[in-house]
Amino acid sequence: MSFSDSESSSSHGGEYKFFRQVTRDRLLFEMLGSTRTGDSKSTWKVLIMDKVTVKVMSHSCKMSDITDQGISLVEDLFRRREPMTSMDAIYFIQPSKENVVMFLSDMSGREPLYKKAYVFFSSSVPKELVNHIKCDTSVLPRIGALREMNLEYFPIDNQAFITDHEGALGELYGKNVENSRRFDACMNTMATRIATVFASLNELPFVRYRAAKATDDSTATFRDSIPAKLAAGVWNNILKYKCIPNFPQTETCELLILDRSIDQIAPVIHEWTYDAMCHDLLEMDGNKYAVELPSKTSGNPEKKEVLLEDQDLVWLELRHAHIADASERLHDKMTTFVSKNKAAQMQQSARTYTARRLSYKFKLCRKYNEQVEKLTLHIEIAGKINSVIRELGLRDLGQLEQDLVFGDAGAKDVISYLRTKQDASPENKLRLLMIYACVYPEKFEGDKASKLMQLARLSNEDMKVVNNMKLLGGSSETKKTSGGFSLKFDNQKTKQAARKDRTDEEETWQLFRFYPVLEELLEKLSKCELPKNEYSCMNDPSSTDQEKTRSGSVRKSHASPAPAIPERKAPAQSMRSRRTTTWARTSNSDDGYSSDSVLKSASKEFKKMGQRIFVFIIGGATRSELRACHKLTTKLGREIVLGCSSLDDPPQYITKLKLLSETEISMDALRF
Repeated sequence: MSFSDSESSSSHGGEYKFFRQVTRDRLLFEMLGSTRTGDSKSTWKVLIMDKVTVKVMSHSCKMSDITDQGISLVEDLFRRREPMTSMDAIYFIQPSKENVVMFLSDMSGREPLYKKAYVFFSSSVPKELVNHIKCDTSVLPRIGALREMNLEYFPIDNQAFITDHEGALGELYGKNVENSRRFDACMNTMATRIATVFASLNELPFVRYRAAKATDDSTATFRDSIPAKLAAGVWNNILKYKCIPNFPQTETCELLILDRSIDQIAPVIHEWTYDAMCHDLLEMDGNKYAVELPSKTSGNPEKKEVLLEDQDLVWLELRHAHIADASERLHDKMTTFVSKNKAAQMQQSARTYTARRLSYKFKLCRKYNEQVEKLTLHIEIAGKINSVIRELGLRDLGQLEQDLVFGDAGAKDVISYLRTKQDASPENKLRLLMIYACVYPEKFEGDKASKLMQLARLSNEDMKVVNNMKLLGGSSETKKTSGGFSLKFDNQKTKQAARKDRTDEEETWQLFRFYPVLEELLEKLSKCELPKNEYSCMNDPSSTDQEKTRSGSVRKSHASPAPAIPERKAPAQSMRSRRTTTWARTSNSDDGYSSDSVLKSASKEFKKMGQRIFVFIIGGATRSELRACHKLTTKLGREIVLGCSSLDDPPQYITKLKLLSETEISMDALRF
């Protein structure tokens, strides 16, 4: 029996592997693959998981990946299972007493359910549970492996993960939660899961966090100190890993822990990328969308379910592009594909073919039809989004939102919009007022807020959402003096605005000015320019270490200098002012796709990477923040990994904020 932990699966030297790939490789090869030794190499096995670890696995691997590693059956730990005494079993479970009891009941006695058991725990195992296993002498000879995988997070993107805490806002920032059991449970589980990210990637981080500011309000102090408490929990968990063989003893990366108070505009402003628009405006079920396509037989439209995920190369290429740019590029792709594709030319040809040539034609045509269908799906989705934008009048609203954020609009503009756009949806008017409250908190003092709500024809329930923003606002000097909850990034502004225009970046498309506060924070972190009085560090680095972080990495490879960015030009006046910036664009093959060669050449650009930067947002992250992480990975030459309690779209975030003042929040209320 072995009781060991993972060796390095990270990319220290050799070809660089991104976050999700490392996670997938550990599950498939380090865990499942490690059991294929000796006489068990050619035999099929059963994989048994609990409700958490099955999510971990499904977020990283497909069923075909698991089958390739010799798994013939996947079972639920707590469901009744048939004995399979000729087969070995792999247990991937959380280290809880209930799980260990179930495992022992499976494998103890004269007639165990399986021949041999390979046990992998998702996080650190308490000593008492190890002793409990050791005490059962009938089970010990049947254990082929007993290991801590330390992998209990849920990858949702090549560079992002969640801890699966949909109710984190209510459990940590709601009413009467201080010192409650649900607060402690949420905080402890979140800290454990974040720590397993670093154990899994063999990284030791500098743990930084948004520091609490002094205040006389004890309630504000409690909420304001949540990032510090989580940072302490994460650091205490990481310290346990220092005894693992080959685990780094000096810092190899950065971790920045923030909460939703740093930017309450990003979750509600209309983000104009293809990805964000799909999730904001369409009725999606996770990454699934049912799209209506024209019938091939000229009948009723056909419904087809499409998965918008990384395996779809068209989606991968266009998801961070402006919706107008994505629409244009999709039509260009289709035109190019049809005009240059061999199958299309063969279909149009009247030639007669030999049997061999005909077989080749059918293969080409099948592939051609699949690719045309893929492009057609995306063209239909983009068309649907553009129709919704027109129906809801979102261009005018989007312009006003961004003008507010950048200080180019004020009270008169908001009032004028509310008076002239009475038919605007209640949700969109609420989102506008939430942005207005962030930029002009003094406009919501006293009875001013209720007058605005009356003008917008919003209910008291909607008013509750705006009031609850104060619960996340933290404490600041601005809050003390004005009683508001301004979320300005810094206070040295000539106008009342929540953002500064980025003078170092070219203007792209109209309504593409907005950027989340996270983008500026990460750039400052990369340059070692985060204010120490606002962002503290659990393991304060020396100046030498800071210089290392800035210039390169402890890895063998070093970051390449980022390309110079052209000076920004005058603001755009049309939807087609300029093309999408290069970080969001990939080269196209002649058939209208990002070919394998293009993807390989793109991966070569990331072979020389500096230290990773991890950022975790308590209370949920947004798609604009995920976009910023992808953008800065290219710009800084360092992989930026976004972690969060959940990834929220505007309707989800507003629902959670509305429930924040409730004393009891049911999980049913958080289902979307």
